[in-house]
Amino acid sequence: MGKGGALSESVLKKIVLSYTYVGIWIFLSFTVIVYNKYILDKKMYNWPFPISLTMIHMGFCSSIAFCLVRVFRLVEPVSMSRDLYLSSVVPIGALYSLSLWLSNSAYIYLSVSFIQMLKALMPVAVYSIGVLFKKDSFKSDTMANMLSISVGVAIAAYGEARFDSWGVFLQLGAVAFEATRLVMIQILLASKGITLNPITSLYYVAPCCFVFLLVPWIFVELPVLRESSSFHFDFVIFGTNSLCAFALNLAVFLLVGKTSALTMNVAGVVKDWLLIAFSWSVIKDTVTPLNLFGYALAFLGVAYYNHSKLQALKAKETQKKAAQADEEAGRLLEEREGDGMGKKSESQD
Repeated sequence: MGKGGALSESVLKKIVLSYTYVGIWIFLSFTVIVYNKYILDKKMYNWPFPISLTMIHMGFCSSIAFCLVRVFRLVEPVSMSRDLYLSSVVPIGALYSLSLWLSNSAYIYLSVSFIQMLKALMPVAVYSIGVLFKKDSFKSDTMANMLSISVGVAIAAYGEARFDSWGVFLQLGAVAFEATRLVMIQILLASKGITLNPITSLYYVAPCCFVFLLVPWIFVELPVLRESSSFHFDFVIFGTNSLCAFALNLAVFLLVGKTSALTMNVAGVVKDWLLIAFSWSVIKDTVTPLNLFGYALAFLGVAYYNHSKLQALKAKETQKKAAQADEEAGRLLEEREGDGMGKKSESQD
């Protein structure tokens, strides 16, 4: 009875911790998205400089990561040569900087709710680019599912009250660059046995992003910022915003490390619905029935995709365990045969 009680308590503790990690990630992701919208939207804080905001985030995250790795030595750096950094990390940093720049720019033109609906295309982009780079195999049923997600997003876009073609272009560009980055991580880093946690990832990638963003910033936003002499840097606003962005990276590590990537995908769907509800009820964005119908269709496609991935992972794990069991059985059989031969030769003597 005592053992059963202890087991139940242990399981309960694990469940509570898992939900806590999910809750922290949803809260921080929700906060960063709404905070960025607040800063960039012309009807709110009215600071429409997405490159500058992204550079502030990258500068802040680079500084914190440098202190944790080099000053306090709380995190071990990854052994990486200069050639490996230039050939693997720099391309990923370039893609990440473009993804962040375009996604932050979209907040100026589109509602929070509609942006979340467009983000449902991420599995479509990741799968398509994965097939293109031969990291995924083409399957007609998976492609049909990707098509259903795309149709759902198209219906949601058709029903959007504040449709802005430039904003949609920016967000779709952000999705494409982010999907390419995720595939490139597999090709350029994971395939070479290099794994980066959020701190080492920021330590290596964030400075790279900052440098890439510096070039368009000098020509696009710096001249405008020079002319707007009325602006004064608000350390509270931008400091807390950057801190939330850094904390979100840690939350991703906690969520994926303590649960799974699939849990994060499911939590992402919950977060998207919460953001849509918040956008409609608090920010007063218009959400039409056609919006909801289209996104619900896309949501079902994403849910089925996640379910298929889970089944594939389970099948792979089962095959791995079966192979290990066969190998162990074969080894034991060889040992028994060896012992039998030894005993036989002794009896003959």
